[in-house]
Amino acid sequence: MSTYYFVIVGHNDNPIYEKEFSTVNKELRKEDHRHLTQFIAHAALDLVDEHKWKTANMQLKSIDRFNQWFVSAFITASQIRFIIVHDNKNDEGIKNFFNEMYDTYIKHSMNAFYRINTPIKSQMFEKKSEIFGRKYLLS
Repeated sequence: MSTYYFVIVGHNDNPIYEKEFSTVNKELRKEDHRHLTQFIAHAALDLVDEHKWKTANMQLKSIDRFNQWFVSAFITASQIRFIIVHDNKNDEGIKNFFNEMYDTYIKHSMNAFYRINTPIKSQMFEKKSEIFGRKYLLS
């Protein structure tokens, strides 16, 4: 069983986009970890901000742990934060997922009708995150 909670956080600590990936069918899931993973991601924002000044890398790997949950982060050039809360180690898959989503985010943010720091409601962005999540996180 693998569960991943992906969130893009804006400059004002506001969630711009969030998506959950899981190998467990929603009907079979006994516990809903959605609120817990949101809380863990929000609590890790200070650690992300602290770690981003210590390295020149955009990929911060695993920066925090809460019980069985790990937190991995990615900082864009414009200081938008990508955070994944996950319950198993998959550093290479997460790295590839972050890179693909960063490319998708850049293309989306170049749209003249999109304002930075506003929620992403694009069906194409949603579709690409589904594809990359299945390819890199759940495979």
